[in-house]
Amino acid sequence: MANERLRALEDVEKEIAMILQCAGNIVLELSKDKHNASLLDRQLVQFQSSVNRVENELSGQIRYLTQVATGQPHEGSTYSARKDCQMALNRAEYAKVKLGELGRTCEVMLEQPQT
Repeated sequence: MANERLRALEDVEKEIAMILQCAGNIVLELSKDKHNASLLDRQLVQFQSSVNRVENELSGQIRYLTQVATGQPHEGSTYSARKDCQMALNRAEYAKVKLGELGRTCEVMLEQPQT
């Protein structure tokens, strides 16, 4: 699925290059004193169809992204779970250090003579 989406975006990139080429050809033809109307028409039709294809494909990609982008981690992602685990380990280590300090404090207090 992801490979198909990437291929589609590569096709969009090629279409954008075609759009730029058509636009350049149209501007070049318009800069001439005598225009070739049939060439302009062909380039214009190709330009418009390429723009429509790019617009449709990008709209589809955006629709897909709005459906899957819910703010939740991707199903295949373990980043969130790993981060939660690491944070729990850090808290456990901190608690261990604090309990050790508390234990030493208690031992010191028990060793002191009572008055």
